[in-house]
Amino acid sequence: MDNKQTTGLGRRDILKLTAAGAALATAGLISSKAAAADDALSLKGKRIAISATGTDHYFDLQAYNAQIDEVKKLGGTPIAVDAGRNDGKLVSQLQTLIAQRPDAIVQILGTLSVIDPWLKKARDAGIPVLTVDVGSTNSINNTTSDNWGIGKDLALQLVSDIGGEGNIIAFNGFYGVTPCAIRYDQLVNVVKYFPKVKIIQPELRDVIPNTVQDAFAQITAILNKYPEKGSIKAIWSAWDIPQLGATQALAAAGRTEIRTYGVDGSPEVLQLVADPNSPAGADAAQQPAEIGRTAIRNVAKLLAGQTLAHETYVPALLANKSNVSDVVKKLGIG
Repeated sequence: MDNKQTTGLGRRDILKLTAAGAALATAGLISSKAAAADDALSLKGKRIAISATGTDHYFDLQAYNAQIDEVKKLGGTPIAVDAGRNDGKLVSQLQTLIAQRPDAIVQILGTLSVIDPWLKKARDAGIPVLTVDVGSTNSINNTTSDNWGIGKDLALQLVSDIGGEGNIIAFNGFYGVTPCAIRYDQLVNVVKYFPKVKIIQPELRDVIPNTVQDAFAQITAILNKYPEKGSIKAIWSAWDIPQLGATQALAAAGRTEIRTYGVDGSPEVLQLVADPNSPAGADAAQQPAEIGRTAIRNVAKLLAGQTLAHETYVPALLANKSNVSDVVKKLGIG
């Protein structure tokens, strides 16, 4: 019997498999070369400025520290500054960094109207600017989570949990911060397809500092205004510190039928999501340390002559009541 009868494969099939195998081998070779190139990245002799809007929040601190460590790991010298959530200090620090003429500047977060003129000045001075969670035309590369996906997935989780109807409260105090704006817009985009879901007006304004305490007070006041169970179904925030205060307020008032939703994946919020008796319904967990490391590796690639995409996305994981233990394990928290 011939080979075709034995294997069930004709000559064309064998050629296709051979071609497929060659393609896989080539892809593997390319992947190996890419991995080797990443291993060979270096910032030796380079001074890399890292500007943080603040580091009082889990995401910010994790990204900031990871960037400092990654610059050192790659042989460079980090020039790290933290503005402590003070816009005046942030601008002053950016001015100082520009005057120091580092090999690159990485800006972590910030209100675009405040920081963008200074990012432009840095670019005009010939200093490469990269960002974390900043959607600026003056940034060569922005490392971030897919905030469109985060916003959509969180909104769909919320709408599903409340059965597609009911009043929800939204914190919307930082629309000038790009990720917060995207997540909020995605909430609105989802809700408009569920006519029985209504965002109560006026929306609440989250603040910095004293975010937890302020959210607690605002939600306590709202609960007094809407005392009947079922009058409010959920509370949404673009990050998870207002969610923490809101969740505490609900528990204190005995209104645990209301669910809270936020973004970031702070350990204390994920613990609340894991508690079956807690009002915390879901939290989109980002990977801030990986985002920070990726941003610095992108700096090294750029300085080595590589071309970067304008956006680099690091995956986020949506943690809800049913999967939060798996998410925590994947993130290596706790």
